[in-house]
Amino acid sequence: MAKILALMVDGKPRSHKDIVRLADILAVSNSLRRCWERGFLLRTEKPLYESGKVFKGRGGFTHNTRPFHIYILKPKNSDELLVDGHRYVSYDRKYLDSRGKKRRGGSKARLILEFLEKNQKKAWFSTEIVEALKSRGVATSDIMPNVRRYERKGLVYVRGYRTDEGQTPFREGYLITHIDPKKPRENALEEAIQRTSMALEGKASTNPLVHRVHLIKDLIFEATKLKDLISFNYIHEKLNCTEFEAGLAVSRALQLYPELREVKLFNAYRYYYHSSMSEEDLRAATSLKENYIRKSKGRDNRIGHNWEAVAEWFIDKFTTGAKFWSQEHRDKGMDSRRITTYLMKSVNSRRSNAEVDRVWEVTPGVFAQPITYVLSCKWGLVNKDHVDDFLQVLRWSKDFGVDTPAGRQVKQGVIGIFAGSSFNPKEKVKLKDSAEISLSSYTARMNIQLLTASDFNEKMHSKGCSRRITVQAICRSARDEREVRDVLDQIWTNPSKGEDILSNVAKKNSELYEFEKNLETRQEVTHS
Repeated sequence: MAKILALMVDGKPRSHKDIVRLADILAVSNSLRRCWERGFLLRTEKPLYESGKVFKGRGGFTHNTRPFHIYILKPKNSDELLVDGHRYVSYDRKYLDSRGKKRRGGSKARLILEFLEKNQKKAWFSTEIVEALKSRGVATSDIMPNVRRYERKGLVYVRGYRTDEGQTPFREGYLITHIDPKKPRENALEEAIQRTSMALEGKASTNPLVHRVHLIKDLIFEATKLKDLISFNYIHEKLNCTEFEAGLAVSRALQLYPELREVKLFNAYRYYYHSSMSEEDLRAATSLKENYIRKSKGRDNRIGHNWEAVAEWFIDKFTTGAKFWSQEHRDKGMDSRRITTYLMKSVNSRRSNAEVDRVWEVTPGVFAQPITYVLSCKWGLVNKDHVDDFLQVLRWSKDFGVDTPAGRQVKQGVIGIFAGSSFNPKEKVKLKDSAEISLSSYTARMNIQLLTASDFNEKMHSKGCSRRITVQAICRSARDEREVRDVLDQIWTNPSKGEDILSNVAKKNSELYEFEKNLETRQEVTHS
């Protein structure tokens, strides 16, 4: 303490590290604390934090963030100081480190056990214990190491999914309850098991695979009672697991319950039903699902999505500083860059929300406001109705529209872009004064920019691609949006090999074209 005070007599603030280095003393922590408690030094009210790295040999360097305090000599007539923006205070229990036992009232292990003892009439998930004790410094990582020690001592009962290899936690964590040591061991353990069973009512209490199998049976039975077929994708989403785990659970359910049946539509899409469904209801449900697949999985739908990817690729390629919006969708197969925007008023058949194909922002300069671009794509001939529909979506969108004295308008700084494979050159738009203008002129008046396939083709041909290479051909050949991007990247890198690249893609996807042709043929037969 004498060496520390002799060093601090100049009145300069110093940290623990500074004192160790200048006083040439290794163990100063306890002495510093005593100097602060006895009123010789003041300490910062709140800890400061610094980042550091520690060499771990073969493991390399590890980075950490540690808290530390700064100390300063206490003036005679003052219990506080403000130096360089830091408040220095005299000793008080309220300024003790929140991680210390005195502030918490005991160790974290003891806090956890006391909580279980006081609430022993109920079983608690580990996440619930964290939530209850987080105000006292207990974190998620503190629970299970301490609980396992108490489990080995016979003081707590821990329950999770049981497998042949061991135990895994429930979704909310392990289920934990206290075992009363004053009662006979068997009775106390039986009560603990009953408490955990009560807590698990309505939840999965067994092996995850067994739980999934039971849930699959219920889902299929429910769909059958509604005279409907249930798809594998729907089951996968409901199970909230990986596709492999869902497939394993479905195959196991079909083995255990012979009354569950599978039917493949177009020899590709898996649907399920219960054997109690009548043949008439099965035929009707199958017909409805086939019509849905034709609409959602057919050639036009694939090419339409591929056209969105083409527009996105060129925008990303030629727009400096473009930052695309993204969203998580319930349908995992849906592109995250497709944006669902909420509507303040219904637009045609869309009541509360509408989808736009891409949204991105560009900031022109340091002091300029960002400009938001909203893209809508359509494969096929574009008419005025398509442009008007897009404009209405922008106006009534919560994200892109705004109320003005003149009515609902598109926000300042929001620009709509309509990308169509071709626009109707013959369509004329009549104005209020009976004058007629072209569709492109009308669109420009509405502050909507037009992009066409010819605009993109011109970029590719100027790069050196053959005239036979067009974005339309890429849309027709590619399997999905990801392959569209890959093909464009390859052709842009090697424009002279564009025809070979496109030819290889067409050969690889020949089975897909046959499948789509089969869908169209069956649709024609059905209509006839």
